Amino acid sequence: MAEQTQGAVPLSAVIADAATGVALALRGEGDPYALSGILRQEDALTPAAVRVLGADALAPYAMEHLAAPIGADDEAVVRQALAAYPPKADASEVSVWSYRGLVEAAHVHLPGGARQWPPAPAAPSGWVQSDPWPKLSHRVSQLAALALPRLAPGLAEQLAARTDDLARGFVRAVRRRDWLQAAGLARWLARLPEVPETLGLDSGLAFVRQMGGADPRVTLHVVAAQRFYGRGW
Repeated sequence: MAEQTQGAVPLSAVIADAATGVALALRGEGDPYALSGILRQEDALTPAAVRVLGADALAPYAMEHLAAPIGADDEAVVRQALAAYPPKADASEVSVWSYRGLVEAAHVHLPGGARQWPPAPAAPSGWVQSDPWPKLSHRVSQLAALALPRLAPGLAEQLAARTDDLARGFVRAVRRRDWLQAAGLARWLARLPEVPETLGLDSGLAFVRQMGGADPRVTLHVVAAQRFYGRGW
């Protein structure tokens, strides 16, 4: 997404730091969360980092007591990311849905009303019914940020019909030690109804956190499942 110059901080490090900041805020630790405090508008990599985090960049605002009052700088950071990286005509379903999730989160959690934010783009969803379970699991794990409350209700409704397949994907991801995919799937499963009791989602989330917690995005997904849906404590 963004070019790197020799000796510059890599984008992956910026994303990791931001994910850590979000996770800390969701745990109620540190200072009140402000997006513009962890990702500043003047930093060259900020738009790309926000685009990668998607709706998770605004996750603490879903729990107002954990966040600082929203200011113009927070809105500016989101607008900058949306303007810099809109999905192209040939963008993947994941890219379109991720962008849509950030737009939806801005509508829900930032002031100003829908008139001042771009409309959420139409996002194809036929893949939810047609994808075989391994491919479905891969895509859904990449869209873990959309598992936030009040986002993507239509997608959540469709995924509820494939809960067993997502549970199967979670087990496979754990066996393959793909902790990021496992955490993303578990986060969606925490939101969905009728998750098989035999899956052991709570102990599974705790295990993923223990084994993959060195990755801040794994930690973020697990903490989000805990804070928003009470799973994995």
